[in-house]
Amino acid sequence: MVRLKGFEKLRSVDDALKTFLREAKPKVIGREKVPLNEAYGRILASDIVAEIDIPPFDKSLMDGFAVRAEDTIGASIYSPRKLKVVDKDFVGKLEAKRIWTGNPIPKGADAVVELERTRVLNGEIEVFTQVAPGRNISVKGEDIRRGEVAVKAGVRLRPQHLGLAASLGLTHLEVAKKPKTFILSTGDELVEVGEKPSEGKIIDSNRLILSSMCRELGAEPIDGGIVKDDLAEISSAIKFGVKKADMVITSGGTSVGERDLTPLAIEKLGGRVIVHGVAIRPGMPTALGLVEGKPVIALSGNPVAAIVGFELFVRPLILTLLGASREHRPLLKAKLARNVASTLGFQVFLRVKVSLTSGEFIAEPVRARGSSIISSMTGSNGYVLIPPDREGLLAGEEVLVHLFDDVGVEDCLES
Repeated sequence: MVRLKGFEKLRSVDDALKTFLREAKPKVIGREKVPLNEAYGRILASDIVAEIDIPPFDKSLMDGFAVRAEDTIGASIYSPRKLKVVDKDFVGKLEAKRIWTGNPIPKGADAVVELERTRVLNGEIEVFTQVAPGRNISVKGEDIRRGEVAVKAGVRLRPQHLGLAASLGLTHLEVAKKPKTFILSTGDELVEVGEKPSEGKIIDSNRLILSSMCRELGAEPIDGGIVKDDLAEISSAIKFGVKKADMVITSGGTSVGERDLTPLAIEKLGGRVIVHGVAIRPGMPTALGLVEGKPVIALSGNPVAAIVGFELFVRPLILTLLGASREHRPLLKAKLARNVASTLGFQVFLRVKVSLTSGEFIAEPVRARGSSIISSMTGSNGYVLIPPDREGLLAGEEVLVHLFDDVGVEDCLES
């Protein structure tokens, strides 16, 4: 019954995370080469260094005529300059060569006149505008120079990165290996997705949520199933997970009740509980430990609390194992729509729905009672962290929103 007294001491979120990462000493798992068409969303493990210039030659940015800029001095619609159209690799005095977008610039030419600013007449053109040297020309190496770092390691690869790599002649990229995460849920009351729960039972959604969050970051989840509220079974499952994966994530059994056995299981395996109890709402019972040198993150069994614990502790751990450069959720400043109460001493994870109204971003707090209300997450597109030294936030106050979903088009149209 001693365990029912509650948490004697809570750690701040920042202190808990720093202490955990310092003790866990996470390192990049490894790297592997993958084809370009399989590299989207992966973390680049080594710099992409250009072995060629892009563009590889001076090229035209427009359809038109390659000319010598000095031959167009004084040209206007009232006083056009006439140039002879040639078809050779050199443009001489008072000559022009027809050219299309992307074509190499012929020698002698130093500008391109747009097609619509000329008129063709019997082997000649009339130029109706004066152009400066370099007009409508992309010079060799203007985009990327040979020997330059085109993309730095640690970046999450997007379509534009892959396109750049292809332009450099690459077919494969070196990316970080995916960390393996062993995910299990504890609780006698849980049943699998697809089963019809009997009285007193609930469907386990946490494993699906946490697995999806791992995939979103680029980790490879391994399903550890549902484990009963039994110390031996939980210990056995964690031990198996430590052997199979780079970290173990559990949900449920993290508080201080008689059936909250996950922290005890970590210690039974000879591991160490580094943090147990964090000053965050929801997610206070979160526990962070090590077994055989591998991280074990014990999250609350309540879905929203599990999401919060993952966001604050598992996410930075996975990003470190991937060697990702510091990767934040997109941030947006918005005005709070109404007053919100908070609790001194706790960092509160406030779910909000951001919309664009009359040209301003407005963050509407999502009403929720308790950490099991998953609709408070589906009804929001971001969150605000209320500092532990605030009793609440005021309507109209500017807040920093961490976005996990888009501010939808329909929201923007409301303005």
